Amino acid sequence: MSGTTGTRSKGGGRRRKGEELMVPRAEFDSYYGRPVIKAPSWAARDIAGYFFTGGLAGAGSVLAAGAHLTGRPTLARAMKVSSLAAISLSTAALVNDLGRPSRFANMLRVCKPTSPMSVGSWLLAGYGPMAGAAAASAVTGRLPRAGAAATGAAALLGPAVATYTAVLAADTAVPAWHGAHRELPYLFAASATAAASGMALVASPTGENAPARYAALLAAAADKAATTAAERRLGMVAETYRTGKAGTLMRCAQALTVAGAATAGLLAGRSRPAAVTAGLALLTGSALTRFAVFHAGIASAEDPKYTVEPQREARRRREGS
Repeated sequence: MSGTTGTRSKGGGRRRKGEELMVPRAEFDSYYGRPVIKAPSWAARDIAGYFFTGGLAGAGSVLAAGAHLTGRPTLARAMKVSSLAAISLSTAALVNDLGRPSRFANMLRVCKPTSPMSVGSWLLAGYGPMAGAAAASAVTGRLPRAGAAATGAAALLGPAVATYTAVLAADTAVPAWHGAHRELPYLFAASATAAASGMALVASPTGENAPARYAALLAAAADKAATTAAERRLGMVAETYRTGKAGTLMRCAQALTVAGAATAGLLAGRSRPAAVTAGLALLTGSALTRFAVFHAGIASAEDPKYTVEPQREARRRREGS
């Protein structure tokens, strides 16, 4: 008998030590090609709109506080009012998707730090009154100290308001969102900054829009970097951001964001029409980014290959290590 030892293969024979085990790889397939997970039943208008307006409000409050501190009263007032309007629309979109206003109130009965929806509800409940007080003081000119305090409080909460929706989406099992859980908050922050700088360019005189112009350039660069990093991490799931409705929306969003930022940097400081054009491009690009992310998520949930293939790839990596 040979001195070598072996193990049995699937067919009953033995293989020598060091030889590859000829066992078929496990296949991850869904039943009859049906989705592996249930796609969210969210309406695009409500939830993508909620993503966009929340970002505009949160980033707008940061710009408003900066304008307030640097003596740009028209810009500060415009951003405070727009932030109040945006957070009102954001809350309305959320309540409309929930179906009944009482459901939003019920989410405030408890506070669960581990639940993005619970934390987000409390963020909205705390941020809304601050944004309202800041806007009311700016418009009426009354209680300036209270208005300044409210402006500061809204600015402190603003970044969380602008990005918590990314955490909310990434906390689901949707592959295009969950797979980009590290990059999605940065993408939402960049998109929110683009929207806020766009609103500032539209609503403020050229003599006060320098912070918005700089913010637009930063937002465009950060948006591209975050998108590229997310697609690299997602692997084949990144197809959902490049194809179909989401792909069309994302390409338009990136083109508008880059064009808006370039126009803002080159012309918006001298030309009011150029500033308005750049601002509208940035606002539209930010909105399209949120809708693209939404539709990419739905597409990844509805097609089983975007759930099956990542599992298969993870198995390959484990076997190769």
